[in-house]
Amino acid sequence: MHNLVQGTDEWANFRLHHFGASEAAAMLGLSSKVKRTELLHMKHTGTAKEFSDWVQKNILDYGHEVEALARPIIEDLIGEDLYPVTCSDGDLSASCDGLTMSEELAFEHKQHNAALAESVRNKILPEEHQPQCQQVMMVTGAKKVIFTVSDGTRENMEYMEVFPDPAWHERIRAGWAQFKKDLAAYVPEAVEVKPIGRTPETLPALRVEVTGKVTASNLIEFRDHALAVFAGINRELVTDQHFADAEKTVKWCGEVESRLEAAKEHALSQTQSIDELFKTIDAISSEARAVRLELDKLVSRRKVEIKEGIILKAKAMYEQHIAGLKEETGGPWIVLTAPDFAGAAKGKRTVASIQDAANTVLANAKIEADASAKRIRTSLACIKDESVGYEFLFADKLALVGKPIEDLQLVIRTRISDHKAAEEKRIEAERERIRKEEQEKAEAKIPAPVTTSPAPISAKQEQFAPWTAPARITSDAAPTLRLGQINERLAPISLTADGLASLGFVHAATGKAAKLYHEEIFPQICAALIRHIEAVSGEQAMLRQQAA
Repeated sequence: MHNLVQGTDEWANFRLHHFGASEAAAMLGLSSKVKRTELLHMKHTGTAKEFSDWVQKNILDYGHEVEALARPIIEDLIGEDLYPVTCSDGDLSASCDGLTMSEELAFEHKQHNAALAESVRNKILPEEHQPQCQQVMMVTGAKKVIFTVSDGTRENMEYMEVFPDPAWHERIRAGWAQFKKDLAAYVPEAVEVKPIGRTPETLPALRVEVTGKVTASNLIEFRDHALAVFAGINRELVTDQHFADAEKTVKWCGEVESRLEAAKEHALSQTQSIDELFKTIDAISSEARAVRLELDKLVSRRKVEIKEGIILKAKAMYEQHIAGLKEETGGPWIVLTAPDFAGAAKGKRTVASIQDAANTVLANAKIEADASAKRIRTSLACIKDESVGYEFLFADKLALVGKPIEDLQLVIRTRISDHKAAEEKRIEAERERIRKEEQEKAEAKIPAPVTTSPAPISAKQEQFAPWTAPARITSDAAPTLRLGQINERLAPISLTADGLASLGFVHAATGKAAKLYHEEIFPQICAALIRHIEAVSGEQAMLRQQAA
């Protein structure tokens, strides 16, 4: 918090070096009172916007008076005292109309007007006022703002509660970040003074007197003077002043044509055949008309050219900004909606207003692009960190960077999990294939029978009876040999707990989902397997002999 008095040098210096909540709407191009370009100029030069004495007294000072009257009413409503205070957080600041001692509730007051009061009555805060309320909460940590519109009386008071909005907070932070970049590159231009058009040099009064012939006239001198004035009219239109002069001159040329026509009519009323007089008048009138039409077309064409030039420059600056961001991301990019510079310039009548509109749209477009680039960089970092060893699964990362980070993490983990499961299935299938091949090779090595006479089944059954394990070794030690470890040692042979039990080896314990055996019985398991395989192989050979 800062102990500052409004209007003092300390207060002015503080505002110059901080970005205030009351300036946030202008920074985002949402203010109806201050243009973004004006705010840049004020921050660069350190000069505040000047107001007339009437505005200062009847609007600004009056606004502070009704704010002071409204504060006690809101205090009664919330049951707490409110204290005007200026706070800062880094280079962001907020001058609160009121803040409670707990700093959980802030008060913001606006002078009463019918439209704003109606909106607040319906609990709709106009977008122009959101940035100030949100920045107040960002800086102070308040949990809500009581936004009030009044003339200092209960009868004409409307209020609503405004709560923190993370999306607005991010928009404001990004907006000030772009504003700081623009401020660092800002080159001040001359403060615009609304141009007042000037007509060319006033022509002398045209005097013609006739009585059947011209008796008195300054027509030749008038013609020479008029042609000189026409030749000196500026046709190079660049600034708002040039356009104002040209538009004024178009009207002036029309007036000259009218005056010449009136002089001609006056002469005609005195005589019907003054050929030289009329030819001269017609020549001057024709020149005035030509100048008028030329300037009228030139004004229209140059306005279009200048507007298009501003729009094209803004587009080029935006494309340059996007190209820089693509370099930062290493190439991946999400195509954004193109900024509507033409729409922003529509209806603007002066060069300055067109330029301000284009600059504001450009700044907001850069803010959006920066936010998108940040999301892309975050997504790429997430893919890199989460996919170590499985990078080959994410060749389509360009299609993934647009997803919310939580969704992206789920996609990465699911894809890796599915790959692991598929790989384990493939390895198991390969082990089974090898086992079958080895079994077939073993069977092929069994010697052919010596006699063709089949031996009695009972004798062979006894010879190849399954082997029964000897008494198991007893041990006081805890069993530690897992079924999975037995299979790893016997690979590609794979056993189940039921299979081992059929050979006489029942697991000694269970740990979670694992079957546990004593390490000492592993040699017996191997011997039992060998005996079992030999028995099965011999039995199959016997059956083939019988079938032959």
